[in-house]
Amino acid sequence: MHIVLTGLLTGLSLIVAIGAQNAFVLRLGLMRSHVGIAVFICALSDAVLIVVGTAGMGATVQSHKTLLKIVSWMGAIYLLYFAYSAAKRVFKTESLHAGEISVMSKKAVVLSVLGFTWLNPHVYLDTVLLVGSIGSQFGNQRWLFAFGAALASVIWFIGLGYGSKAAARVMARPITWRILDIFIAVVMTSIAISLINTALKN
Repeated sequence: MHIVLTGLLTGLSLIVAIGAQNAFVLRLGLMRSHVGIAVFICALSDAVLIVVGTAGMGATVQSHKTLLKIVSWMGAIYLLYFAYSAAKRVFKTESLHAGEISVMSKKAVVLSVLGFTWLNPHVYLDTVLLVGSIGSQFGNQRWLFAFGAALASVIWFIGLGYGSKAAARVMARPITWRILDIFIAVVMTSIAISLINTALKN
């Protein structure tokens, strides 16, 4: 169960950040326009990338102890940087706004969501490489971690898309993002420590 929870917290930490994809889904939610298809594409895309990362990285890394150590150290360094960036944002007054709302066709929404998701290089770094490297430390149980990470994506995008009306005011408050960034910094630091321990054991 703790492996699923680790995957869930890792997934949330990576997804819950101010960005074009989240802002776009929030915007659609406020409009009540094509929310379902947008949420489905976002969650499915994350699940596919998580599976690719967990399968590919997990299998490759597990068969080479030296590679496991290298990936663990690289993942830990990246996570610590991620945590540092989140900690810095705590002192800024950034918030998530839906922006100007305009009606979009279903096709335009689909293409936009696909673009925000698959054309973002950070998606591959975070979801494929990072999730794959973290999942690899759990060996044969890495799929429990992957399930937790994918579940985080489903929960987040459903909440953001369908709960946007109620959450819009909350999301517009800098204090909300400060709390989320503190959460992200703590989780990322704890996972980085776990990866360092894995590297030192091998």
